[in-house]
Amino acid sequence: MPVLTRLIPSPVVVDISRGALDSLAVLLADQRISPSGKLAVAISGGSGQALRERLAPALPGADWYPVADGAIDSAVSLADAMKGKRYDAVIGLGGGKIIDVAKYAAARVGLPMAAVATNLAHDGLCSPVSILDNDNGRGSYGVPSPIAMVIDLDVVRDAPIRFVRSGIGDAISNISAIADWELSHEVTGEQVDGLAAAMARTAGEAVLRHPGGVGDDEFLTVLAEALVLSGIAMSISGDSRPSSGACHEISHAFDLLYPQRAASHGEQVGIGAAFAMHLRGATEQAGLFAEVLRRHGLPVLPEEIGFSVGEFIAAVEYAPQTRPGRFTILEHLDLATDQIRDAYADYAKTISC
Repeated sequence: MPVLTRLIPSPVVVDISRGALDSLAVLLADQRISPSGKLAVAISGGSGQALRERLAPALPGADWYPVADGAIDSAVSLADAMKGKRYDAVIGLGGGKIIDVAKYAAARVGLPMAAVATNLAHDGLCSPVSILDNDNGRGSYGVPSPIAMVIDLDVVRDAPIRFVRSGIGDAISNISAIADWELSHEVTGEQVDGLAAAMARTAGEAVLRHPGGVGDDEFLTVLAEALVLSGIAMSISGDSRPSSGACHEISHAFDLLYPQRAASHGEQVGIGAAFAMHLRGATEQAGLFAEVLRRHGLPVLPEEIGFSVGEFIAAVEYAPQTRPGRFTILEHLDLATDQIRDAYADYAKTISC
């Protein structure tokens, strides 16, 4: 008998709204995530402390754990501190680093984890991956996806605007990543998960085509939903393929080659996505990417994030080494240095017209 359906790993509840934090305790109890209120809450030392003061009265059974950074050592220390405490769940309250630490620590101690995001900087909020700093730079660690996803638009609006802009770049880059996945299918025979691809592409297109801006609740809702859908798409496919292609290879190259100067993740993948679309001959779409990125205040040229043309070319040349075994437009074209330089000159000229 054929398998007629499949289970999709996804949060039990997703709450994206204004004032969502005010009903956090009720949500956790109603969804039976924490009926006793016994919680371990990981927070940052900055904005997390202010939110602790706001939420502590509603979460009297919670223990609060400040997290210093996004390192794997911090995640292991958090897990060790939680052992034997009989918590119902772990809450990651903060930005991407805190949520990634909480995801890893929760997996280590075998507890469900709820993500309460305070900004929209990237699509890792709801993904089955923790990106953590380690002795070799930075690593990706497979973890269970959050059991709940809470995003308070009022809190997001209070965060620095650069975080929203970063999320825009990351969401739009899905479209380039899916094009790379489909290219790999055509050339290497790699299987494409149609459902994961559809979700990731829809998320990217929703942000790309939305007429609103970073100050609009409607746009922030669409962006938040897109980042959550991207995370679920990665859960469905079992890896980051739906949201990571040449765009992310270029960004990883920036991080590795220029670790003290790298810009935000979303800024780098946004430029990488626009350039990758240009490389594959999708000139009109590359121009649309650049137009939308500019409208939201994101860079489209490396000089706008402090890198020379030569440094960008070096990053593109190095990029395939950051994801061995992943096939994208960069691996397909296998461009020499001079060819990358010529392609970039054409890209810069095209998007400036």
